[in-house]
Amino acid sequence: MQPPAIAHYENFPVASWLCPPHLRAPIAAIYHFARTADDLADEGDATPSERLADLRAYRADLDAVYANSEPLGGRWTEIFIPLRHAVATHALPAALLHALLDAFVQDIEKTRDGTGYADEAALLDYCRRSANPVGRLLLHLYGVDDAQSLAWSDAICSALQLINFWQDPSRDLPRGRCYFAQDSCARWGLTLADVRDPAQARRADGLIAECTASARQRMQSGAPLVHRVPGRGGWELRLVVQGGLRILDKVRALRGRVLQTRPRLRAWDAPLLVWRAFWM
Repeated sequence: MQPPAIAHYENFPVASWLCPPHLRAPIAAIYHFARTADDLADEGDATPSERLADLRAYRADLDAVYANSEPLGGRWTEIFIPLRHAVATHALPAALLHALLDAFVQDIEKTRDGTGYADEAALLDYCRRSANPVGRLLLHLYGVDDAQSLAWSDAICSALQLINFWQDPSRDLPRGRCYFAQDSCARWGLTLADVRDPAQARRADGLIAECTASARQRMQSGAPLVHRVPGRGGWELRLVVQGGLRILDKVRALRGRVLQTRPRLRAWDAPLLVWRAFWM
């Protein structure tokens, strides 16, 4: 039986009214594919072995979509029927969807084994599979495929993934997930054990400042992409970029306290986001 749907807070719009109507269905299909796989990887009380088995079955259904056969097992029919239509209509590259699943498998294995990331390069390699494929899939739908646009997209998507990490340590650390790079912690005299200890929050101010500055630079380096995505999609991307930067403002203001408190976008942030988006 399919588990009940899990409600999710999202920082950024998904197939909003700004999105061209003919692209809303494929964008929603991609989102629900990735969101469901993410839930298999980290929601609920399943063991790591059960999570890995679920993702193997999920990947088999993805393979069935590209083989133009019925998805196996029927557990995720509501996910794979829309995805199959999007694949058939828009020729979505299979490698990008598989990369997302590879990232979720890595998350499960690292959490199971208690291993982290040695440096930012290792963390960005994870982002290359966990986030960048989403941006490339969206550019594919918009018919944007030049090398510069893809590079800008990768910068934005990696930044969004990093922003999610720096927004969520109060949720991730109790689950055994730590995305603070070991060399960054060492520069501030911290160990991974320290950042997991609420009593050490004040000592993490410098670490959080470093992490937010790096994510901000990466986001800003990719921001010119908003002028390459046509029509209303470009305006939606402006809001995504500004939403990420606004979360970074909130993380920076909290400093080490973000290890205990999760900042969120609120309704009263909207006018500022629109204003900043207008001037990009």
